[in-house]
Amino acid sequence: MKIYIEELRFDTIIGILDFERVTPQAVIIDLTIEYDYSGEFINYADVAQMIKKRMNEAKYLLLEDAINDLVKKLKQKFPAIKSLTLKITKPSIMPDCRVALEDCALFDS
Repeated sequence: MKIYIEELRFDTIIGILDFERVTPQAVIIDLTIEYDYSGEFINYADVAQMIKKRMNEAKYLLLEDAINDLVKKLKQKFPAIKSLTLKITKPSIMPDCRVALEDCALFDS
């Protein structure tokens, strides 16, 4: 099974620039989770809520830190995950483009 969460949008504190540390900015999350369904399902609403909550609590400096932490937390909370791809986009940080970072994680078990 695969879960797709596309264009999850919310404002959060993320970044290293002075204004990014005080003014929340828009982020867009795209996530694909692959897992073996065997009667137990992964609730996509719980996944989306967990991502928003964690990002708002952690106030990451770097996209890299956010992705690494979120991958770890998602696997801990949802051990059935076999693989996931997580992309974080900052759509408004530059006037002429959208900036994003993506990671793919594969898990044994």
